[in-house]
Formats: sequence, structure tokens, C-alpha cells
Amino acid sequence: MFDILTLLQCLVPEIKVTTMRQLSRIIMAMLAMSGRVTMLGISRWAGTGGSYRTVSRFFHTVIPWAKVFWVFFRQHLFSANDVYLLAGDEVVITKAGKKTHGLDRFFSSLFSKPVPGLSFFALSLVSVEKRHSFPIQIEQVIKSDVEKNNVSPSPEVKSQEKRGRGRPKGSKNKNKKEVIFTSELLRIKKMIDELVKLIANFLPLTYLLLDGHFGNNNALQMARQASLHIISKLRHDSALYIPYQHSAPNHHSRRKYGDKLNCRNISHEYLRQSIIEEDIQTDTYQATLLHKEFSQPLNVVILVKTNLKTNARSHVILFSSDLTLSYDKIIDYYKLRFQIEFNFRDAKQFWGLEDFMNLGQIAVTNAANLSFFMVNLSHHLLGQFRENNPGSGIIDLKTYYRGFNYVREMLKMLPEQPEPILLAQIFAKLTSLGRVHNAPTAVEPS
Repeated sequence: MFDILTLLQCLVPEIKVTTMRQLSRIIMAMLAMSGRVTMLGISRWAGTGGSYRTVSRFFHTVIPWAKVFWVFFRQHLFSANDVYLLAGDEVVITKAGKKTHGLDRFFSSLFSKPVPGLSFFALSLVSVEKRHSFPIQIEQVIKSDVEKNNVSPSPEVKSQEKRGRGRPKGSKNKNKKEVIFTSELLRIKKMIDELVKLIANFLPLTYLLLDGHFGNNNALQMARQASLHIISKLRHDSALYIPYQHSAPNHHSRRKYGDKLNCRNISHEYLRQSIIEEDIQTDTYQATLLHKEFSQPLNVVILVKTNLKTNARSHVILFSSDLTLSYDKIIDYYKLRFQIEFNFRDAKQFWGLEDFMNLGQIAVTNAANLSFFMVNLSHHLLGQFRENNPGSGIIDLKTYYRGFNYVREMLKMLPEQPEPILLAQIFAKLTSLGRVHNAPTAVEPS
């Protein structure tokens, strides 16, 4: 049995001892419990010292979660020889009622429409070697009045006057590096600045991984202001141009944009790799291209897939602001961005991100951050658990803790302790009930 209180000792400088003990009780309950992860459900599994009032006090305590995440990661999850990327994404959870803090309508990719609920933006450190994402900072998305009122004007309000051909008189060139950030980008930039300040001089960060929603110049400028290079995805119909080169090498031309790139007929000089698997041919192209909405050249990687039987084609356009990054790393790093989605899945399925019923700001913040903290903690526990139980997952880990609780409660009822061999057999049997992966040998409690 793992000693949770010992694992949390590294958090003592950041949180009070009383809060840490409450947290250890809650963690033990969450590891063993079944059903919905709510304050009432936790109190039913927490046992002595974990009453509902104690659990409620914890959820209404202000906790510096950013420091808690970082200290735990640095102590138990960090690998000095690994390379870490910073990834960001938003997760939406459905909520009913009208009084939950931050309740609004947010677009959910699962439902493909706006749904009433809560939204949280998460920053994660993604390990290139371990291929795993570790949540490091969570912040609730609160829509500003501008975002709520940002609706497209009705056709009657639009001006019926058509602008003449050519450039309007008196218009001036705009510096594309000087952009006005939306409230969304300002929130993300603030989170990145706080994180970089927290981990300064310990963990260097170079790349920021974002999905196609952030494939625009404003997001690129936000990343560059944070001293990071962005890796993201462009629209499939993006207008990309080859930099203009005059036929005379010594001729200086003011022309900037050359021919427009046709993704269905890309020059062979940009081909970097071609692979055929199961009648699907994947051609990988890389080039430094221009986009009229961006302030700088882009390192673009285009993946073109062709069905050799039907000749159907599709393509994906990835890009980075780092012009020196190779095509294979751009592809690999963007694939790693999806690891943050597994964090969202685990937080919802196992650790109560979809279950909590808290209403106030502090309680909602603690409930969401606790769910993501359990993602990191369970990953650390699984690393030790798999030494004797290869292939085990979170369900197996929770079953093990639940079985241990049953054995402990059963031993309290016996007039005397059973023989060590019998006790080991009881422990092995009860901790294996409901497991997905049956282990050949049982792990005895310490």
C-alpha cells in the first residue's frame, strides 16, 4: 500500500499541514470509492477524520494550485534527461442549474454545439520521451461582457454601400506584429507568463502546442511575446504563397509574394517523405511559406494522403514559427498535443471533473484542480504499481485500493489476526475482484 501522506510531504511549504492531511484523506477516498465523485461521496469513503464537514472545509480553502502542481511534478514526475513541451487546450463540462460560478454556454466538441456548463483552460507539460501529458496549471474560463455580446450584426444593420475598387484613400500599412489580443489570448498569455515565472531557471520551454483554433497570427504573436515558438494547424484552405525570387540573383525587388501554393499539385522539390501503408500513400512536404495574415514566414509541413484505389485525396497543414525545426519533429510534437485530451478523459471518467456539485468560486476551483491533480498523482502511483502488475490501468489501481479498504475493515471485526499466509491470500483475492488485468502475484500491504 502506498503512503499518500508521505508523497504529499513536498507540499508542506505551499499548503498548511491541516490542509495536507485533509487532502490525503480525500485522495485515499477518491482512489477507493465507486460512484460519483462529490463531496458527499468522498465523505462516505473517507472514514475516520474525513467527515462531510471536513471535506467541505477543504473545498472552501484557498489553495495555491499552480505551486502545488509544480512542486509535485518537480518532486515525483520530472526527468532531467527528458524534453518537455507546453501544450494548452480547453475542456468543457456540462452543468445544470443556474448558480454555479462561471456557468454559461460553451461550445463542446463532443456535442458539436454550445452547451450549458463550465469551461477550463489547461496548460500541460508534455514529455517527449514518456509520451505523456502532465497538467500543470488550470484556470476557469469566465466569459467577459464583450464575449457574451459578441454576436454578428443583423443584415439590416450592415451598410449597403459598396466600397470602390482599390485601396481606400488615406489608409496606411499596418504592422502585423502589433495586434490586439482577445480576452481569450490575454487569459492564456497571463497563464503562460505566470508559469514561466514559476519554473524559471529550472525547466526551459521552447514550444507551445495549440490546436487549429489558434492557427492564426494573433496566437503566434502571443506565443512569441512569451518567448515561445508555436506549433499548430492551419485551415485546409489557407492561402499560402512561395516567397518571390527574381530570376536575376542580384536584382532587388520589392515584391514579396510569389506563386500561390496548390496543395493538390506541390512541387517535388518540397517532398521530404513518401510512405505507402494499406493502399494509402502519405506524402510529406515542408517549405518556408508566406501567409498574408501572418507577420512572418512560416515553417509549413503539409501531409497529403492519397487513396491509391479511389484516388481520393486529403491534406493537413501544420506550421511552426521556428523556421529551423525539421518536419518530423513538427509532426511528432503536434501528435503529442493530443495527450492532453487523455488528461481530460481521465479527469472526467475517474476523478470527478464531470461530477462535482460545488457552486462557489473557491469550491469550483478546488474541485476542478483536484481532478487534474489526481491525474498526475495516479500516473505516479501507476508507475510503481506496474512494477508488480504489468499493464495495469487506473481501474486496476482503484480496485486495488478498494480491496485494501475492505481487508482493513474486515480485520477490525476479527477477534484475532489470521495467519500471515491466510492474510496474504485474503488480500490477493479481495484486491483482484473487478480488476481488468489479473496479476500473477499479489502485492502485499506494507
